[in-house]
Amino acid sequence: MSDPSKLKEVKRVSRKDMLFCLARVPNSGRIFFGSSDYNVYDVDLANEKPNDTLKELTGHNSYVLGAALAGENLVTGGYDRNLIWWNAEKHEQIRTVKQAHKRLIRAVVASPDGKRIASVADDMVCRIWNNDDSKLIHELRGHKEQTPHDYPSMLYACTFSADGKLLATGDKVGHVVIWNVENGKEVTSFESPENYTWDPKARRHSIGGIRSLQFSPDGKLLAVGGMGHVGNIDHLGGKSLVQVYDWKSGERKNQYQHEKRKGLVETLRFHHDSKWLLAAGGDNGGFLLFMDLNSNKYIREEDAKMHIHEFALNEESDTIYAVGHNNMAVWEMKG
Repeated sequence: MSDPSKLKEVKRVSRKDMLFCLARVPNSGRIFFGSSDYNVYDVDLANEKPNDTLKELTGHNSYVLGAALAGENLVTGGYDRNLIWWNAEKHEQIRTVKQAHKRLIRAVVASPDGKRIASVADDMVCRIWNNDDSKLIHELRGHKEQTPHDYPSMLYACTFSADGKLLATGDKVGHVVIWNVENGKEVTSFESPENYTWDPKARRHSIGGIRSLQFSPDGKLLAVGGMGHVGNIDHLGGKSLVQVYDWKSGERKNQYQHEKRKGLVETLRFHHDSKWLLAAGGDNGGFLLFMDLNSNKYIREEDAKMHIHEFALNEESDTIYAVGHNNMAVWEMKG
């Protein structure tokens, strides 16, 4: 049984690079991750010596920020604006969609059935692709290219609902759009402006944005992760911020703004039975924050000893696999 009070770190692997994203092979400790060294790696974190299992996939020309597993395929994207389809077992490129977006790709996710791939980028467009042949299915345009202060905006996050019928996207200024995956139409939208900070004096610069999104298992709620108001625009000094919305009405049901934990909430995951919501991220350091939706309180927090960029939960929600700045780590919480 998954029990956050039993949380303990069971493995850590040091790296010289920054690890931006991961995709976990179901029912295993094996993950693929994207790196600042422009490569993708396959590693088995369940192995006693994970580095002995490390395999390198070479094909990108810059940082790899998004990775998704869809059936036998791995799909990755990043700063080079390309999407690459790989055979996950043979580590061979299947095909590349060059310049899949006009600006850098921030995230790549797969639908639960593995039939569709969604990518978001700083061209403020979400594109949905057919996994089998990499053909474009829908181009979703619901986010403004400029911030209210006439600077380029950014589109950081997207996520599918558990049934694959909905897709949510979130941008730098806190605008969230829910899409119908089948027809590509907008279902609804709402605002989460607390995630955006604008400095009108010292830097004339903005920071923050929605960095993570996650539907609850029943699809009724949408969790939004980012960072609250920042006093010093040059640092990730805002309080970590998680908001949970009834997306149909746009009503905010929960808000968690930690008094001590600062930095971006980079990833959100619900317990498979919605017993809790887990957030991870950080500034120079990092954190794991467990939240109870009924009491609207934190039920456990942990120093991650790294800025976590992405994590995955196993099927029982009792093991966490995380990647971030110069580290990979595994935590268990088996009751």
